[in-house]
Amino acid sequence: MRRYFLEVTYKGTRYSGFQVQTNAITIQSEVEKALTTLFRQPFSLTGSSRTDAGVHAFQNFFHFDTDIFIRQEQLYNLNAILPSDIAVKGIYPVENQSHCRFDAVSREYKYFVYKEKNPFLQETAWYYPFKLDMDILQNAAAIIPGYKDFTSFSKRNTQVKTFICDIKYSSWAYENDCLVFTVISNRFLRGMVRGLVSTMFKTARNIISIDQFREIIEQQDCTKADFAAPPQGLYLVKVNYKDDFLGKVDNG
Repeated sequence: MRRYFLEVTYKGTRYSGFQVQTNAITIQSEVEKALTTLFRQPFSLTGSSRTDAGVHAFQNFFHFDTDIFIRQEQLYNLNAILPSDIAVKGIYPVENQSHCRFDAVSREYKYFVYKEKNPFLQETAWYYPFKLDMDILQNAAAIIPGYKDFTSFSKRNTQVKTFICDIKYSSWAYENDCLVFTVISNRFLRGMVRGLVSTMFKTARNIISIDQFREIIEQQDCTKADFAAPPQGLYLVKVNYKDDFLGKVDNG
């Protein structure tokens, strides 16, 4: 048996999230179905980073084990089977003990917001026409890496054992027609980025102060945060592994 990492990108609009669910179409269920169709045997995938319903990814990973020797050119056939809103970008043979979730050293998310009504962005960003104080917004983002416990920004009914996250980067910037929040961490909690965005917006609209934003983090109570930011603005941008962790498919 060989273990492979499968790199995927997708628009999450019509999916009920990343991981397989009963009676729901997900990214994992579609990729498993495509692999089974192509290679005529069942596949069981393990995911790197779970994304919620409606959330997109420029890069995410699965891993799986198979006795099939998979060639690079077969990715064309796999993409031909997959729906148009999911694409496979690469496949990498790895050591049998490698794990796409636990071996990831960091993950990068971006959240996209647009102020002027734009029909081409309604499924891929949050339409937010309200005035924001950019200085306050940036100050709020700068506070985040100074904390470790993000219980306040984790939705309920989560199965995680710890709410500790090591935030390495947190900042706002303009990209084309969007205001974009970029955050990098070793791990993220369910709903965490959307909760941070929504609550930071309350500071930038002077609904709460920067000190109150700090208090929300420190209270470790998810009822204090705001989770209004919709899923369509959120993107998993990159899953980072150690240098040379991913191999290359042998076409020989």
